[in-house]
Amino acid sequence: MPSEYQHIVVAVDGSKASENAFQKAIAIAKRNNAQLIVAHVLDTKTVSSVEAYDQSLVNRSEVYAKTLLEDYYNQAVHAGVSKVETNIDYGSPKVRIPKYVAPAYQADLIVCGATGLNAVERFLIGSVSENITRHATCDVLVVRSVEE
Repeated sequence: MPSEYQHIVVAVDGSKASENAFQKAIAIAKRNNAQLIVAHVLDTKTVSSVEAYDQSLVNRSEVYAKTLLEDYYNQAVHAGVSKVETNIDYGSPKVRIPKYVAPAYQADLIVCGATGLNAVERFLIGSVSENITRHATCDVLVVRSVEE
């Protein structure tokens, strides 16, 4: 089993938790000379529930995702990561990241932020990081914020 990671997927959504995960993923990618895949999943369930009221929400969400990923791409390159890709996917982040995005890149590590869901929400729907951990076929690093 290789001791270095070669393909690292970092899940980002623009939150402080995902920013912390992104910074940790940069450090790991640099140490391992690994490819860094910065992934954002547009949650189509959330978008479709309000789309009836605001048709432009999907367009604004896609623009936000592209801007977010472009910013993260530039940060990673500026930090010295030599192999960086971005990925926008559609669906449920808790399903798409471990079952589709990570396998598509042959990821051997997924880095994600811990969520801020309260205990009731976590019990009812489960957190994204919990589901990634449960369903991933590779290592998963859940990065906690200092505030948590």
